[in-house]
Amino acid sequence: MEKNAYTVEEADWEESPYTGMTRKHYIDCATDILERAFRSHVKSFKDPIVFPLIPDSKTYPQPNDPAWRHRAHEWEALERTFTLAGPLIHVNPNVRINGIHLNDYYKYHLYRALTPGHATSLPLPEDLPDATYQFTCEFGGLTKTLLLFPNVLWPSFTQTEKDKMTITISKWAHHRTTQNNWRIFNICALSFLKKTGYEIDDELLKSHLLWVASYHAGDGWYLEQTYNYYTISLFVVYGTIWCRSFGDEFYPEIVSVLEKSFQELMKTYTNFFGRNGYINMWARSICYRLWIAGGFPVSFMLKGGSPLDPGFARRLCSGSLLQFTANPDFYHNDIPSLGFYGHREFLLQSYSCPASPFIMFLPFIALALPEDSPFWTAKENEGYWEDLGMQSKRSILEKPGLVLVNHGSTGTSEIVSGKVYDDDHNYSKLVFNTHFPWEDHNPDGGTSQEYSFRSLDPRDLSGEDINFYLTGRAVDNKSSKKEEFVTSQSILFNGVRDDVLYRQLIMRKPPQNGVGYIIDLAEITIPGGVIRVDRCRLAFEHEMTLGHFGLPHMDGNKALVERFDTDGKMGMVASIPGRKLAMIAYHGWDELNFLNETGRNAEAEDSTVIYVHRKRTAKNPAMELMISVMLHKTNDEPWSEEDLSPIKDIKIMDITPLGSVLGAQITLARGEIYSIDFKDVDGFKSC
Repeated sequence: MEKNAYTVEEADWEESPYTGMTRKHYIDCATDILERAFRSHVKSFKDPIVFPLIPDSKTYPQPNDPAWRHRAHEWEALERTFTLAGPLIHVNPNVRINGIHLNDYYKYHLYRALTPGHATSLPLPEDLPDATYQFTCEFGGLTKTLLLFPNVLWPSFTQTEKDKMTITISKWAHHRTTQNNWRIFNICALSFLKKTGYEIDDELLKSHLLWVASYHAGDGWYLEQTYNYYTISLFVVYGTIWCRSFGDEFYPEIVSVLEKSFQELMKTYTNFFGRNGYINMWARSICYRLWIAGGFPVSFMLKGGSPLDPGFARRLCSGSLLQFTANPDFYHNDIPSLGFYGHREFLLQSYSCPASPFIMFLPFIALALPEDSPFWTAKENEGYWEDLGMQSKRSILEKPGLVLVNHGSTGTSEIVSGKVYDDDHNYSKLVFNTHFPWEDHNPDGGTSQEYSFRSLDPRDLSGEDINFYLTGRAVDNKSSKKEEFVTSQSILFNGVRDDVLYRQLIMRKPPQNGVGYIIDLAEITIPGGVIRVDRCRLAFEHEMTLGHFGLPHMDGNKALVERFDTDGKMGMVASIPGRKLAMIAYHGWDELNFLNETGRNAEAEDSTVIYVHRKRTAKNPAMELMISVMLHKTNDEPWSEEDLSPIKDIKIMDITPLGSVLGAQITLARGEIYSIDFKDVDGFKSC
């Protein structure tokens, strides 16, 4: 099987001075990806495209799964590879992949999937227990592509064939769906049916549309379990395609509501990407990686044209494509791996299968744009990065509780989540960075970019019920559960005041004495990092760590770690070629340490995490400020004394001028003064 990655051949450095990619290279790249899949997994025209299962994986299907789960896997493979095939057929109706006529291949296998009597025929909703199924999701993806490319595939069927196929499409389009983003799948399928002349339940379609519009929370973001990339990839990308292909004609009022939110999101959309276009490993379904870059070409389908600089848009979109397709670890079994780079179980969800990552190729909807679109004709540029210099800028999205940081000194971008509902590490990191993908939780402590604590309360350690007298009901308090370090159960957004970001970590939820397990976060953004002035309100005996980003051991080479201790502060630096980290503890921590881990990093099997540690054994530990600095570099330049001394003075106050307790005045080496004041912080919380 091929291991080599995609390379840009005959690069155009004149029009694309940063990536070399033009429209021709998008066609080449899509072809390369699809050729890999067909070469290894489609031996003849009549072979359905299906991929090897991953044994002992949390993904589906597994050997003992019901038959419909295997049909769903096959359906995903057919539909999601059409994300690549559709644009290629649009560009060249006679395109062949490994000698197979692409339009004819998808025509043959789509017809067999959507009509009864074949090995790959899909079940109908009435054949299964009443529930929601993956089939609905894939019908949304299929019809989204057919709406975008009306000249592709569908016109090649006879009317009789269409009539037979739409029976299955209609039944799944009208079937029950889940809340939130899945309604978009039903919307696309119902709209496709109506546009092609078939009867639908118009009231159901309208209902789904109103539900979707109701989920807009502000700043262009839509309600999810926790805010995530689905806003961009489904609500905006699928939504814009629906607006232009169907909504403008049938539901113009709803289109105007949706489009306004899409325009709002585009104001900060480019801030999610690194200077080189890198995508941040953040939120669930991250094995779909690239799909958020679909927002770049789809922005040119908005009314009035794209609000984005076209040269900047293509530079970032192309950089995102190359982040993965040019990385040899991206491929497993000649298809995109179930991971971020290589296969990693810790970041996956059970609803994914080996075919799932193919949805990531939404950026190739760019091939729906005309050849004279500004997306293709503008010269690549670096947008706001050209003026950012060595400074860092921060964008605050209060409604979804997101903070976006762009570091000019390192070319990295960060996502800071402020509204996280549970302890899912896809969301619960203190910060996510485009060039330092997140590291999995370590139950022995030292977890990267998370406060991780272990109770030392003797009542916890003995397994006694310490809550009954507070709550009136017993809870499961097995002592074995208290032996491991745990991370926050939720994150609350408390706003930005005087340029300081405030959040809260709830380390335990009621009835587990949630009020006694709070860490109040206060963060000052500095070039290439952050100053943390966090107030610990853990009311009982505990042990706690805070880890920096993980450093992968690329090619098996360990990170180089060094300590320093000067001017009353403890410090540690770690480095691998091209990346460096520094962590400085000023107050509230006992020691710095590091650990080498296996199986927790997205880029390599082994990795290093530097972290700070503290232990408090008093029965009633005092509130305490935990002050630290976390810095990063994306080059091999040594750290200077100036780099490692960002704070000039710290003044801790029991009572602040505003009448709050335990705050601080932080004076930076460059002269700025920040007031850390947690006044009424509990009243500002939102999630």
